[in-house]
Amino acid sequence: MKLYHSPASPFVRKVVVLLHELEAFDAVELATVTTTALASDASLKAANPLARLPALERPTGVTLYDSRVITAYLDDLYDGGMYPSGGARWETLTLEATGDGIMDSAVSMVYEIRLRDEAQQSSAWIEAQWGKVERGLDALNTRWMSHLSGPISMGHISVACALGYLDFRHGERDWRPGREALAGWYAGFAKRASMKATDPNG
Repeated sequence: MKLYHSPASPFVRKVVVLLHELEAFDAVELATVTTTALASDASLKAANPLARLPALERPTGVTLYDSRVITAYLDDLYDGGMYPSGGARWETLTLEATGDGIMDSAVSMVYEIRLRDEAQQSSAWIEAQWGKVERGLDALNTRWMSHLSGPISMGHISVACALGYLDFRHGERDWRPGREALAGWYAGFAKRASMKATDPNG
């Protein structure tokens, strides 16, 4: 299998962290591409018509894209148990969606600053996206800590990758004050071998 990859993408990191947790990292070739919303890599466009990372090319069958599709496939392929059954499944999926939503807004902020001329940038848009990030963080710090304290799931991985991306791209905003429970949880989770191996800071 081949994973179209950029070390700076939190969505790609989610997939690679899972591969490490499943002890399946060596089963996937990383095809690193340089791509932006305005200049898509040709090989990525051929693999994924939306030209978005990540995309997973398989020996047989369609290429998979969207991180949640890829992680669900890999978890099923390697019997990882990162998506529990029963009621816990819906909690896990919602927690994963919260982490992914934080990533989505945080990446949108980066695009607004990096891909638009300064005169065209919208500070209102940037702050609206940060507002979404903060609401997601507040929810994690209050209603989700009991779940985060339980057995590892894809929800944990998504949230950890989202928090890592905030440190990587938006460190000056410092998401931790007032969210000590979440900050403490992340400090512990970030020590996992899978997180250290995929740290975008190297």
